[in-house]
Amino acid sequence: MPLQNYQYDTIMREYNRRQARNRRIQEEHLAEAYEKIPRLREIDEEVATLSARKARALISRQEVGIEDLRNDIALLSQERTALLLSSGYPADYLEMSYTCPLCQDTGYIGSQKCSCFKKAEIELLYTQSNLKEILEKENFDHFSFDFYSDTITNDSTGLTERETARRAYKMAKEFVADFDNSFQNLFFYGDTGVGKTFLSHCIAHDLLDSAHCVLYFSSFELFDFLAGSAFSRGSDAPDDEPIFDCDLLIIDDLGTELTNSFVSSQLFLCINERIMRKKSTIISTNLKLEDFSATYSERTFSRIASNYQMTKLVGKDIRIQKIFLGGK
Repeated sequence: MPLQNYQYDTIMREYNRRQARNRRIQEEHLAEAYEKIPRLREIDEEVATLSARKARALISRQEVGIEDLRNDIALLSQERTALLLSSGYPADYLEMSYTCPLCQDTGYIGSQKCSCFKKAEIELLYTQSNLKEILEKENFDHFSFDFYSDTITNDSTGLTERETARRAYKMAKEFVADFDNSFQNLFFYGDTGVGKTFLSHCIAHDLLDSAHCVLYFSSFELFDFLAGSAFSRGSDAPDDEPIFDCDLLIIDDLGTELTNSFVSSQLFLCINERIMRKKSTIISTNLKLEDFSATYSERTFSRIASNYQMTKLVGKDIRIQKIFLGGK
């Protein structure tokens, strides 16, 4: 997925800093070497003069003397290298050094993104997602069905807790696999600690690894951010565009914030705007469906019910289970 402009600019500013730093290092090396070996400056000036003459000859298509100019430049280059080595410097001491030799710190090889750009892209997306550290532990590889009972069933579905979790896991994997081909939204609900947030993190991990823009907010953080955007003025106001335009927005623990008319209206605005833009959203909540509708209005619940896959997770609080198992 393409980066948003502000994300692209962030990466390119880093490349500009690298280039400026490397130019400064080269200038320092030149100043040091010219002072210690004055002949080096003379050689570089002679090479520059000969190279200009060679360029003019090529432009005017003059064949005579071109080979002599090439030989003269080659001899001067050999003398330059010999002087550096005899004075204890590496042969390439006066050349520009690059953090990435492949793209020479431009980010591109021809018109294609360099591997270093792709790496920077993923690192930036991880950092801006608010999830960088936690996703090292919470991903599909670490999802365990052992915390779900294989005997206790859900009266409304007839499925065991583990069967329910397997269905939710399968749906999450399919959500990732089809992400670029179909517009989907997920709504996870159920009691505290049954794996709703963990499953959201699993999805975020895989999408971030494939360079998608994922933003994660607890419900309190999201509405605090939106309030700052709505009530701040001028340059101090946070930009809420990424909220509406990121590839995936995760709103976690909806219902734990202090709910008021502003929160309800902002939730509807956020959900509706992202549906209109066909940008995927994952919502998790501990609220029962009837309580959710009463809290955020029937209009908001209707938009969710008609545009989200709704999945209830059941079971005992996994966090408490882990405490009894010694944190495993």
